[in-house]
Amino acid sequence: MKIYAVGGAIRDTLMGLPVHDIDYVVVGSSAEEMVAKGFRPVGKDFPVFLHPETQAEYALARTERKTGQGYKGFHFYADPSVTLEQDLERRDLTINAMAQEVGADDKQFGPIIDPYNGQEDLASKVFRHVSDAFAEDPLRLLRIARFAARFPEFSVADETLVALKAIVQSGELNALSAERIWQELARGLVASKPMHLFQVLLNTGAAKTILPPTLAASLSEEPFREELISHFALAGNGIEERCAIALMGLSASEIRSWSECIRIPIDVRDFSEIFSDLTALVNKHLNNSYQPIDVLAWFNRADVWRKPDRAQAILNLAEKLRMNVFPLINAMRTTQAINTAEIIAGVAAEDRSNGERIGIAFEVARLAAITQALEA
Repeated sequence: MKIYAVGGAIRDTLMGLPVHDIDYVVVGSSAEEMVAKGFRPVGKDFPVFLHPETQAEYALARTERKTGQGYKGFHFYADPSVTLEQDLERRDLTINAMAQEVGADDKQFGPIIDPYNGQEDLASKVFRHVSDAFAEDPLRLLRIARFAARFPEFSVADETLVALKAIVQSGELNALSAERIWQELARGLVASKPMHLFQVLLNTGAAKTILPPTLAASLSEEPFREELISHFALAGNGIEERCAIALMGLSASEIRSWSECIRIPIDVRDFSEIFSDLTALVNKHLNNSYQPIDVLAWFNRADVWRKPDRAQAILNLAEKLRMNVFPLINAMRTTQAINTAEIIAGVAAEDRSNGERIGIAFEVARLAAITQALEA
């Protein structure tokens, strides 16, 4: 049997980028032989094994045949007779369909095996699909959108764009699991140029299927795209900030609805919803001073009392985007400095066990502190 490093590790090495994970393909072996050599089987859909010492993943060379909808609708065939070229042919892009042999010392050696001209497309900075089977897997559209955000200097080959549009027209995007959609979108959002992720979705027609309707419609307008690019450049590259920026034009209810469709993690969802509410609050008071009752409502929504760090991070993001939130930051600090013991002491003794009365006392004190801070 022979072992090869394949895919992203070869691509990134040729691009001079750090390699964090290496995918291995084993040619000329069988599941029985892998187990006999101490590898532990872990693959459910196709034969993947963990190295007995490094725990790295090794997959048997395989071919595939479309048997149903979605990215799981394939029958995989792994056999010692499957060649490396056949295995590489089932991969998505030519730049990901290269390999190099691995020796007994686990080091790569020899020439780059490149049957589909991946090095040429790498030099030309082109995303080009390997074979016609590309359009059978809807997940590949999101992978290319994510690659476009990571490698913004690359363009999509004309024939590959046609194949991507065919994926959209087939309706198979609807067969993707919510978890995989979010996984690919999240990786694209934290890449160097997240707007390129959205551009691929727009160019292929996938935006209307994958994204919230309001966002998909806004992305079709150039001024909105330009503003989004500017906002991404001003903020950090964490997923919470990037997602909040992308969704800031949506209402909290729209964000909640979409998050349920693609299973956005709760922390990211809540951050985006609260930032959306903050954006609405700021826009409401563009020409007038903030109203204390509105500020208190947002403070309660953001739960600044129990989660001050999150509220501060949301306000920090607003500052990065040059929103006028200094009065809110000042008011938050003032209310957080309230002496809770004094408030409770001010409640009649017979009412101190009444949670509702205590809550009202806190609301009154907080509103007074906010009013004072906004007038200062």
